[in-house]
Amino acid sequence: MLRSARVALQFLTRFPVRIEPPASGAELGRSLWWYPVVGALLGLVLYATAFALAGRPPLLGAALVLCVWVLGTGALHLDGLADVADAWVGGHGDRERTLAIMKDVHAGTMAIAALVVVLLLKWSALTSLLTHGAPRFALPVLANCVLPPLLARAAIPLLLATTAYVRPGGIAAELVAHQRRPANVLVFAAAAALAVGLGALRGLLALLAAAALLFGLRLAFVRRLGGVTGDCCGTVIELIEASVLVTLALV
Repeated sequence: MLRSARVALQFLTRFPVRIEPPASGAELGRSLWWYPVVGALLGLVLYATAFALAGRPPLLGAALVLCVWVLGTGALHLDGLADVADAWVGGHGDRERTLAIMKDVHAGTMAIAALVVVLLLKWSALTSLLTHGAPRFALPVLANCVLPPLLARAAIPLLLATTAYVRPGGIAAELVAHQRRPANVLVFAAAAALAVGLGALRGLLALLAAAALLFGLRLAFVRRLGGVTGDCCGTVIELIEASVLVTLALV
């Protein structure tokens, strides 16, 4: 079980984790259960960064927290967002063309625009939360840092449990083949309960924002592609993180 946790940590972050021998299919499938835990751990790293920067200029503090966020994940999910943005516009509604563009290593105008918009939203929301947030020891500050990565990664087990994976041989193909769908749903439910417990009403609103966006993105992916790819999962993570941050900054 702990090897499955390390698999999730190795895949979703750039933390120094080595797994020898390579993970089995069953361990890959069970690693999905640990995605919310990895999200919470990343949130704690962001909280520690924000704590260390307390009292510093909030614009700079938000930028540094965002840098830690991107570096901690190796921009893995941003890469997925860029691929989907390019493919969604360039695909012109055609499934095969959309999938082909997703595999193109070159970044087009829509990819750059999507990355700029999402990072700008995150930075702006972080600036607002660091400027007008509670004292740095308070639970709301911890919730502000933990809820976005927690809910974003909790969405992936639910998404893969309820949606076909349409990229044979893709990066997550073996993981999906060995997943346990009922357990994935329970993992999301547990993460949702934790979010509400941690953030109270603000946590509930963040959960509703994440769930609404997950439903809308899943619907769009199914209509265009018939399911999801690894890039789609990265897009879900990035957009849910941004939407939860904005929700927390607005309430």
